[in-house]
Amino acid sequence: MPKITFLPHPEFCPSGMTIDADIGVSILDNALKHDIDIEHACEKSCACTTCHVHVREGYDSLDEATELEDDYLDKAWGLDPDSRLSCQAIVSEADLVVEIPQYTINLVSENH
Repeated sequence: MPKITFLPHPEFCPSGMTIDADIGVSILDNALKHDIDIEHACEKSCACTTCHVHVREGYDSLDEATELEDDYLDKAWGLDPDSRLSCQAIVSEADLVVEIPQYTINLVSENH
């Protein structure tokens, strides 16, 4: 069973956490199952960027992002080459290290 290590994030996972992940399930759904409440304003329909994450290790084990996902990623705050929408990135057999960005477009626009 692969593991996902979430790096510390002040709101969603202050101490960081390593979880056992289900293969064939998105990073987001694996996180939510373990009470890591990554924001997902579009309810996992690939229509926003609020679930944007950085896959720091294991990125190449994920399926390639679709054109639609890439279009939305272009709008994400803090985009870098290992960015993915966690609702679209499906876990395979490889372990992952995931960083949740400090901000999303929603957090910035709603002035949290």
